[in-house]
Amino acid sequence: MPPEPEPSTVSEYQFYEFLAVDRPLTADQQASVRALSTRARITSTSFVNEYEWGDFKGSPDELVRKYYDLHLYYANWGTRRLVLKIPAVALSGVDLDQYVVGEHMDARRSGKNLILDLGSEGDTEDYWDEDEEWTIGGFAALRAELLDGDLRPLYLVFLAAIGVWAIDEDAFDYADGDVLEPPVPDGLGELTGAQQALAAFLRLDTDLLAEAASTSRPRDAVGQPAPREWVTALPTKVKDDALVALLAGDHAAARARLLRRLGGTASNTAAEGTRTIGELLDAAAKRKQERDEL
Repeated sequence: MPPEPEPSTVSEYQFYEFLAVDRPLTADQQASVRALSTRARITSTSFVNEYEWGDFKGSPDELVRKYYDLHLYYANWGTRRLVLKIPAVALSGVDLDQYVVGEHMDARRSGKNLILDLGSEGDTEDYWDEDEEWTIGGFAALRAELLDGDLRPLYLVFLAAIGVWAIDEDAFDYADGDVLEPPVPDGLGELTGAQQALAAFLRLDTDLLAEAASTSRPRDAVGQPAPREWVTALPTKVKDDALVALLAGDHAAARARLLRRLGGTASNTAAEGTRTIGELLDAAAKRKQERDEL
């Protein structure tokens, strides 16, 4: 994602929040972060600061790479940014390029981790709502969902990105309208609270979401083996490797590897996409028109 834009000189507001999930910051690490901001609220797992004048002196990308698992940023000129860092093994079998449209998502490797950088830009008429009070807690569950193989957050990012096309026809190349949608995840019509928050944060059009969800199957956990039976059947080396990872503090990575080995979990099931971007947008526009005529 591009860096946060330069603020205007009047009526500016910026909000920065970081959250460490897997590893709390040590005292020395907290001191290093404190050197970047004297006014921020800093604990072993969080960093929160607001700016009405001036700007954050640190690099959000560097802080995520070194210390934090989530980063939330928004400003009153319309920029919104959500960054999630997860063990790369959790999505190793997913073609992330299918979900990348324009600059609304950037997926990059950082060591053993994958950093998903999500963004949205508002227009001049809808750039700020003083009633919006986003906090990182509302999005934290997204990381756990991705670790469990739930692809709904990625599909929501895709939808939000193509939805920009309905507002700005010059946002993408004309040929992009013939590109097929990614696999449609089960349960798109029954989003979790964190997924609903993500859709709102990225300004996802409700008609586009409803249209996309019209072909999504209900989530169904039938066929998933009982955890104890499955663990009992695991090879000893796999169990040993998982325990070593847990003792080393790599809880998320260990869990992601085990879930990938389990396979067939209901959370990561999806039907092959059959609609083009153009067809999705046209159907959403028709749905909106029919709703407005009621």
